[in-house]
Amino acid sequence: MSTSTMIVKIPSGHDGPANPFRVITRAVATIWSVPKARIGVALLLLFVILAVFAPLIAPYSATENTFGRSEDMSADHWLGTTAAGQDVLSQIIYGARVSVFVGFTAGLLSTIIAVLIGLSWGYLRGFAAEVINFVVNLFLVIPALPLMIVIAAYLQNGGIGMIVLVVVITGWAWGARVLRSQTQSLRSRDFVTAAVFSGESPARIVFREILPNMTSLIVGSFFGASTAAILAEAGLEFLGLGDSTTVSWGTMLFWAQNSNALLTGQWVLLFAPGLCISLLATSMSLINFGVDGLSNPRLREGSKR
Repeated sequence: MSTSTMIVKIPSGHDGPANPFRVITRAVATIWSVPKARIGVALLLLFVILAVFAPLIAPYSATENTFGRSEDMSADHWLGTTAAGQDVLSQIIYGARVSVFVGFTAGLLSTIIAVLIGLSWGYLRGFAAEVINFVVNLFLVIPALPLMIVIAAYLQNGGIGMIVLVVVITGWAWGARVLRSQTQSLRSRDFVTAAVFSGESPARIVFREILPNMTSLIVGSFFGASTAAILAEAGLEFLGLGDSTTVSWGTMLFWAQNSNALLTGQWVLLFAPGLCISLLATSMSLINFGVDGLSNPRLREGSKR
């Protein structure tokens, strides 16, 4: 009798995948119910709109340099012009494209690598786990910023693709360690044990049984990686390790520093791109408050009070 009962319970976790639309709708509703996350979503959508519709929103081309040099704010140029005669507001709007692209692309790639390595590391045992442990710890003990500078200097003038590659190489290890710890916790649960006894392959157990229970953690890891990618891209561009001909918030800071913007009184050349970088990174950090509510009902209920 007990054996037949166990056999009945095993398929209960395989009633079929949940409706993806319903799952996404519930997740969005949960995140939106948190006031801090709501502000973050609004800010992020604003920057995404600026990035997508930059040619329609910007008053001028970001590379047009036919205006007066180092002009103050006016009706024609709301934020003034650069030392090269380019409209600052237009560059701010076009610069959103690079930060949003690098943030989402590098964040997504870093998260995918972290998921693959973290889940494998947490589920496997023996020599394979030791090899993964060595590789991850190697990336963890190496300081990220010096490593990024060395790689970027070696691959200089590689464009945005180089920036994304550098951020991905240096940004996946912490996420992998967090996911490994959660995987080890879930590995001993009854539903995983039942799947093992039912004869499922390790890959199916990891990606069908364990992975769905880590959705909120993975989403949170994505936003954390995206935030780090945005800050890293701006830092590398500011140091002159990117493509200086690309219009981005980081290159705006680089050229403003080269032209001694503070000494000439053009503080807006440093303040405007710096503020945009901070707001974009803050928006993703605020969304993480809503992501926490997906896995912690107490936080979800507390957000509604």
